Amino acid sequence: MDIKVLLKNYLDYLEIEKNRSPKTRENYERYLKAFINFGKIKNEKDITLETVREFRLRLARQGIKKITQSYYIIALRNFLKYLVKNDFNVLSPDKIELPKIPERQIEIIEYKDLERLLEAPKGDDLRSLRDRAILEILFSTGLRISELCSLNRYFDIARGEISIRGKGGKLRIVFLSERAKKAIKNYLDKRADAEEALFISLTKAKNPKIIGRIIPRAVQRIIDFYARKAGISQKIHPHIIRHLFATDLLIGGADLRSVQELLGHANVSTTQIYTHLTNKKLKEVHQAFHGRRRK
Repeated sequence: MDIKVLLKNYLDYLEIEKNRSPKTRENYERYLKAFINFGKIKNEKDITLETVREFRLRLARQGIKKITQSYYIIALRNFLKYLVKNDFNVLSPDKIELPKIPERQIEIIEYKDLERLLEAPKGDDLRSLRDRAILEILFSTGLRISELCSLNRYFDIARGEISIRGKGGKLRIVFLSERAKKAIKNYLDKRADAEEALFISLTKAKNPKIIGRIIPRAVQRIIDFYARKAGISQKIHPHIIRHLFATDLLIGGADLRSVQELLGHANVSTTQIYTHLTNKKLKEVHQAFHGRRRK
């Protein structure tokens, strides 16, 4: 069958049956078209192990990062799995190994720096109150930046629970700390509009006007601004606060599965990237047994 037809059917399947986001569809289309164009693929039988090897060699020689190379291969493997599932006689996806990538390095900051960041927004004007609420809710919930921007204002603050629809349409509950609840209440008490969004964008005027729902880029700029204001030399982005949320829970004694649920990770292996930062047992072993023969 024509590979263009198969590709369209697969992308439709991703979006409709697998409930993947339009952005995921766009990425998969880009990865798979790169392979199809490289191999001059006309139909499913043109997908051979040799063509895959040559494509991988091309990606490596272009200096593309290992993690990015893996996205291309994951997309191709999943495409082949779809074809196998639909009774096409194609190359077995199991014959394509994923690139070995270095263990992911997690960026975090010291707890005292985090406290300075959270305290950085001063004043009782709408902008300062909004920014403080953004920082407190990010640390309290570990939300992704897109999830934060999609929040609506009408929920029970006193109850301290918010239902979130995360990646793949998966629902989870996140919880607000007392500090986060107070910051949100102070911020909303200052709002005199009927805008549905919890966090809104404001003009730069002295008496700012609301211009709609806040966007991820604006949140990134807010966090960068207050990090510099707090004297933090390290580049701070919203995901660092998500990392701090996870490590804070694990250091405090939370189990890995619970943290997985709170973060909205589909697989616990994703959550395990934090464990090397929070392994109390290894620290205790070192303190108890290292250097005992020294005087």
